[in-house]
Amino acid sequence: MKVAQSEQRSLGTLCRLLGMTRQAYYQQKERMERDALESGLLLKEVAVIRETQGKAGVRKLHFLTMLYRHEHGIRMGRDAFFSLMREEGLLVRKRRSRKPRTTFSLFWMKRYPNLAKDFYPTAPNQLWVSDITYIRVGNGFAYLSLVTDAYSRKIVGYYLSRDLTSKGCVEALRMALRKNPKRKGLIHHSDRGLQYYSTAYTDLLGPDIKISMTEKSDPRENAIAERVNGILKGELLPNRFASFTQARLEVARAVSTYNHQRPHMSIDMLTPAVAHTQQAPLKKRWKNYYKGIKKDAAQALA
Repeated sequence: MKVAQSEQRSLGTLCRLLGMTRQAYYQQKERMERDALESGLLLKEVAVIRETQGKAGVRKLHFLTMLYRHEHGIRMGRDAFFSLMREEGLLVRKRRSRKPRTTFSLFWMKRYPNLAKDFYPTAPNQLWVSDITYIRVGNGFAYLSLVTDAYSRKIVGYYLSRDLTSKGCVEALRMALRKNPKRKGLIHHSDRGLQYYSTAYTDLLGPDIKISMTEKSDPRENAIAERVNGILKGELLPNRFASFTQARLEVARAVSTYNHQRPHMSIDMLTPAVAHTQQAPLKKRWKNYYKGIKKDAAQALA
């Protein structure tokens, strides 16, 4: 109670220094969270386009994402889009600025390192990866938040939301924590969306869970989460749902199928639910595609 009162007093002092009310502060924070979520979705779409058009410039990308932005209700003009691409180091033939960011939107945020980059879990609940994706419902969208165990590939928490608030991510994490009480030394990895910075989310993580975040807007920095998204949407869920109620039921069914029936080559052809009960390194039954290409190329040049 005393800590909460102290935080409220500190917030009141900060608001007075900034010349704003607490209500205005919370409204500003809510807007920033939504803007960050929308930016995250848009950056993923840019990454998809850049896979086939690696040198596409800002003007072309802004045009190519026009329908995508309209479908998701993302209002972002060309100047704002340019600023986003510049901040994420995604401009073509332009050095990333080293000038520190000192805008209002970052005074309360902390930069977390990418702890997952060179970490290979050898048992469950050592590394969780989180992400949010969208599914089509009627003429609009719903947003699916997922928490996946990197060792077993099991979806340990999920939640389907009607909008892009941080509630979905919080509820997915709440489920994961509730169902996995033994998690000593756990690392939680995500992208840098503001939903993962929210007080509700970081409070749930608590002091015992290490926070890890991507360094850039590269989907490969959260590859396991992206892969799970792809499996659910590409194999287990239809392209569109008639209603949100139907979508929620089908998502629950798809997660259950994924966890309990679908074997993975990356976990010795076990299902994620079975792999989640193991306590030793799991054999991978696939070869790295890109390493294979490099090897073939080297042999051809030899």
